[in-house]
Amino acid sequence: MAEIVKNPASNIPREATGTDASKAAAPAVPSGLYLACVLAGMFGALAAFYGALLLLQSTDNLPPPAFSNSLCVDEKLMFMRELPAGSPNLLVVGSSVAWRHFDGATVARQSKGSIRPINGGFCGLHANQSVFTANWLLDRLPSVQQVVMIASPQDFGECSVKRQAVFDRQDVDDYVYGGASQWPYYLRYFSPISLMGNARRVKGQRANQVELDPLVFTAYGDGPLNTAQSVEGLTNYGKPEPLDPVCFQALESLAQRLQKQGQAFTVVTTPLNPIWKAREDPSGAFINNFHLRLAKSLEGTNARYWDADSEWKTANASFTDGIHMRWSAVQEFSVALANQLEPIAGPAVKP
Repeated sequence: MAEIVKNPASNIPREATGTDASKAAAPAVPSGLYLACVLAGMFGALAAFYGALLLLQSTDNLPPPAFSNSLCVDEKLMFMRELPAGSPNLLVVGSSVAWRHFDGATVARQSKGSIRPINGGFCGLHANQSVFTANWLLDRLPSVQQVVMIASPQDFGECSVKRQAVFDRQDVDDYVYGGASQWPYYLRYFSPISLMGNARRVKGQRANQVELDPLVFTAYGDGPLNTAQSVEGLTNYGKPEPLDPVCFQALESLAQRLQKQGQAFTVVTTPLNPIWKAREDPSGAFINNFHLRLAKSLEGTNARYWDADSEWKTANASFTDGIHMRWSAVQEFSVALANQLEPIAGPAVKP
């Protein structure tokens, strides 16, 4: 008869075997302690983040909150937040050519103080985005009697594929005009890669050490390119994108709004570098079509159109690239622009 061999493990109680045994041996972690550890980690990370922001602020390396995730747009919003309250009667809108090609001090001086400008131009905007920012500023600045848009062909492409809202209006409204603290927005618009990239260069741009891309503002919000440098070979601007009907529709909507509100509107085409035009549009067909479509989009409104690209001349050396002028030329251009503006009624105010 075969001998039956018993498995010694069969005598071990079930509770002490396998995984159950290890579970029994592990002490339970109180739920309250676990929650406390999680909260401590969260608050520690938050404290470290804001500590880093304060350190950047102490060295002037702190970028503005990333409302648009474009450093030059967000820096302009920060400037406007710090701008003393006033009652401007002339609003300038558009992209970088509006920001950099308008000298508010010269225009105010030419008008003997009757014009009180504010430059609401932001870099890198397409025409539909310029209209978005114009509508926002018009809603916030009831003293404005006249609007000037300075435009380039580059502004009037790709509006169909570019989001019109450059930023959240409510958040920016609270930040610029509502006195809201800046600190919560660093968390709401948290973007660590762009934050660190901007932190590395913003101090130099604010100090005009990056002469072809400074973040320097006049008292009117203009952005001077006060430099003798130029982009070698005009390599930063190639052939413009095809003109987009959506861009011209946006312009038309702004002209109609201003007419209904009884506010004067002047659209100005910025002077373009003749070297760039000869290279990218040798026949002149593209630029001519741009001028024609601009004028047509304003038909049926009281808007005025000044083709400064054709009617105002300056030396090739006035340009830093294909479409931007250095500040010495902008001051001369602003004298001519002031002569194109509608007279503004009311007492003169010392600028």
